[in-house]
Amino acid sequence: MRETTTKILNVIYCLTVLLFLLDSLTSFDIKSQALKTFIYFGILIGTPSTLIWNSVVIKTKSKRIAGIVFPTIILILLIFIGPLKVLFSSGAWQTQTVLYQNEHLTFKTVEFQMQDVGAMGYNKRTVEVLYLTNLFMITGEVPKDIDQSVEWVKVNKEINEIGIK
Repeated sequence: MRETTTKILNVIYCLTVLLFLLDSLTSFDIKSQALKTFIYFGILIGTPSTLIWNSVVIKTKSKRIAGIVFPTIILILLIFIGPLKVLFSSGAWQTQTVLYQNEHLTFKTVEFQMQDVGAMGYNKRTVEVLYLTNLFMITGEVPKDIDQSVEWVKVNKEINEIGIK
């Protein structure tokens, strides 16, 4: 029973770390605010919890070492980055205006987005967005010649909490 619980908790922790690293280090973004908050708080709370759980529950020495090394590395990374920086970057990017839409791929747009960073205000960006699902997107730089490109159609749709105006 303990062994199964430990495996399940470690798999959930590894998935959380994977999504955290993808979101923070690559152009892969978590679109859902609820999921992003779960991932970021899961990293902050789950790392010491997993470290303690694996050091107390696992009895075999080789498995205990394997179960302690990964959370320890992540804990050092979190201390180096700073827990408050991780906490303030847990806000998802929200689309304010859809500037351009791809004529052929409707799930590919150029958007103006803002991210709430608490008391420090808002981060702003204009990016090319490729929606993978309702939860995930890939962002990239806006092409320099977007006005002359045939594949991009200027739309300028304002977005509010209810939907598209």
